[in-house]
Formats: sequence, C-alpha cells, structure tokens
Amino acid sequence: MSPSFADLGVPAEFVSVLARRGITEPFPIQASTLPPALAGRDVCGKAPTGSGKTLAFGIALLARVERAEPRRPTALILVPTRELAAQVRDELAPLAQVAGRTVGAFYGGTGYESQRRMLRKGLDIVVACPGRLEDLLSQNDLRLDDVSFVVLDEADRMADMGFLPAVKRLLDKTSKQRQTLLFSATLDGDVDVLIKRYQTNPTTHEVVVDEADAGDVAHRFWTVDRGDRVAVTARLVRQHGSTVVFCRTKHGADRLAKQLGNAGVGAVAIHGNRSQGQRERALADFSNGRALALVATDVAARGIHVDDVGCVVHFDPPPDPKDYVHRSGRTGRAGADGVVVTLVTPDVQKIVRTMLRGTDLDWTFEAPVFDADSDVRYVPPSQSAPARNERDDRADRNRGRSGASTGARPPRSRRGAASGDPWKDDDRRGGSSRTGERPTSGATSRPKGSGSGSSRSGGPSGSGAPRGGRPAGSSGRRRAR
Repeated sequence: MSPSFADLGVPAEFVSVLARRGITEPFPIQASTLPPALAGRDVCGKAPTGSGKTLAFGIALLARVERAEPRRPTALILVPTRELAAQVRDELAPLAQVAGRTVGAFYGGTGYESQRRMLRKGLDIVVACPGRLEDLLSQNDLRLDDVSFVVLDEADRMADMGFLPAVKRLLDKTSKQRQTLLFSATLDGDVDVLIKRYQTNPTTHEVVVDEADAGDVAHRFWTVDRGDRVAVTARLVRQHGSTVVFCRTKHGADRLAKQLGNAGVGAVAIHGNRSQGQRERALADFSNGRALALVATDVAARGIHVDDVGCVVHFDPPPDPKDYVHRSGRTGRAGADGVVVTLVTPDVQKIVRTMLRGTDLDWTFEAPVFDADSDVRYVPPSQSAPARNERDDRADRNRGRSGASTGARPPRSRRGAASGDPWKDDDRRGGSSRTGERPTSGATSRPKGSGSGSSRSGGPSGSGAPRGGRPAGSSGRRRAR
C-alpha cells in the first residue's frame, strides 16, 4: 500500500487542499522526494514529464519558505518556458494561499510594470524564465540575496535551450545557505555540472514508470501524400478527440489551424511568434474543449501539461529522436491510453528512418487505418495531385490575405525543392521551430526518455475519448501531476 501525503509529512492544511482537488494518492516521485525535501536536504530527481514533479517540489517549498521583504523574494523556481512558468504558478497558488505565501510568474511576452508592482509589494516565491529574470535584475527591480530555496525544473530542457549560462549567473546571486532541488528527465552532461556546482550531498531519486501502471501508447507511421495530410489529420482529430498536432514552422502551424477549421475541426495555433495573450488563450481553448486540436511548433513539446490528450500527430516529422519523444509525451499521461501518428510523405521517409534509429520503437511504414465511422475521405498517394510550385504558394498567400482559404496542401518553396531538403519549406512569417537538440543514443523499451506509455506499434483503437471524458484505458482516478 502506497503512503498517503500525511504519511510523507505533508502539513495537514496542504493535505486538505489536495483532497478537495481530488488529489489523494502521491505519485512515485512525490513519495520518494518529499521526505528529504521537507527535512531540508538537497534533492536531485529524475522523472519523466507529467510524473508529478510540480507538487513534489512545490509542497516542500511552501512548507519551508519564509515571508519576503519588498523586491527580495525568498524562493526561486527556474523553468524553461513561459507556459510552464504559468502552470507552475497556477498549480501552487491554492497551497500558497493556505500557507499565507505569495507566488508570481515572470516571463517574456508580457509587460514589465505589473511584474514590478508584484515585487514592490513583496513576493515570496518567484517562478521565472531565466531571460526575464535577468532583465529585472539588471534594472534593479529585485535582488536574490535572500533566496534560500531554489528549484530547477526541467533542467535538461533549460540546458538544451541554451539557458545554462544564465542559470549559473542567477544561482550565483542566491544565498550560499540555500536548499536546492533539481528535477530533470536526464541527469548527465550539463545537468550534472549544475548538480556538482550548486547542490550539497543531494539525495538522488529516479522514477521509472511501472509498465503495469503506464498507459498504452500506440506509435504509427503512416505513408501519405503531402497534399492529403490535412484531411488525414482532420479525420484523426474526429476519431480521437483532443489532439496535439506538431508542425515544423510557425507559418505552417497558423496555416494548418486555418485549414482544419475549414474542414470543420476546431483548432488553435501556438508558437513563438504569437503574443503571450494569444498563447494563453489558445491553450485555454484547448484545455477547456473549445478547440479539439492544438497545432504547435516545438514550443509545446515540453512544459505544457494538458490532461486527456487522446492523440499526437507529427504533421511534420521531427528529424531528432529527442524531439519525437518530447512531442509524443503529450499523450499517454497519468496511466491514460494514447495514439501517436507520424505522417510520412515520400520526401521525408529517409529522414524518418534515420530518426527512428535513435529509438527502440517497433515500427513499419503503413497506409492509414481509420474507424469505419470516420467521415473524412482519404485519397491514396497514387491518386493525389502533383507537387506544388512557388507560383501555387504565392497564389495561396494572396488568397489568404483576402480572407479566402489557403487550400488543403501546405506550400513548398522552389528553394527547398532545388536543394533536395524537405525541411526547407518556405516560412516567410518566421523561422523554424526546431530546438537544435542533438540525437540521443542507446536503447530502451520505449522511446528514449519518454517514461510514458508503451512503445509497441499497435494500431489506433478508435476508442479515444472526446473532450470532456478520459481516454479509454484510464483508471478515472485523478492523481497529482
């Protein structure tokens, strides 16, 4: 029998708040890290995305953090993305209220003045992206001398995104007597540098998802023509309900969201060129079921937590196995089942094969298979239209300016065709969303670093729940994330 939150030493008022939210059973990462963290030890936790790390460090932090003076917070949580900063703040807010502490999020894309007002009033806990926090420090809006509790969340992702120098500069400004908690999907390389430099005799805890508790995630690789990807994606969304669709470029994500809307599927786009308000509204619409599809660049591959995602579609397959794992991890969370479908066009088959060598997936390229009641007709590649040229792309963009549909086939530039590189599609409205991560090596029983769901290649069951319900195979029991 697993311990309760009370058994782990969590304060009674926190236990009551969690129970009111339906959170009664700790995740393994919480059960293993809460006792040493509550005792004041440095903690190093290795666990996959969606494993409950936020409450693992949040409960310990709120139980120990002291009240802050104006502009001098006493606790700092560093995260890699804006969305994760907002979600950590929202997750901790109910506990902070009963603890009599305040928590605020600081990230780019929003105005400075509201953040300065929070700091002037006295903010106990700062959840921040490194870039915005350094900006505020350079403008003398806060000091970190009183920070005695530090959390590095998604440390590997911060290293991958190039934040490591900023993270070091920020940690060097905090109290030397701080307690430091670090959570990451990997603990080697740059993350190991942080552990050795900023933690003192940490307790290390690694959590691997138990196959008996893991959701069943089927990974499929469907051969389609480029012009048929929109129809196939629309059909997948109708079949599985809540779906995250990944595109390579920002312009491609905007275009696909419009095309899905024209096909009768509610979709919203999220990427780096959208304002923070637009990104938050898109995520809220998807989380609340007002949109069935979230069309994203890799900004959403890590750090975004949405319950009950039934399907992930790689509209543009990633060339990097780490990107594949991060994207695919949006489904099959907390014991729920999921489906991951990669749309493989003839021009990217070689790239996908190379990418798959970095995983231990059992895979094969196959024709799409849908439920009998799916209502979007799929045209096999042999019957599809020839590839489009730059003149077709320009005509589509002109029609888009006048409010007309951009058509069902994403543009492909003459430059990309001439170079033979399918990744050089025309992206006039913004750069590539790739993160530049390097492939991993080695083998596991599922995609490397996934920690969620099986990697078997069984086909879509067709039983994915629509928005508002849990996917098939879910236990229905809500657990802390």
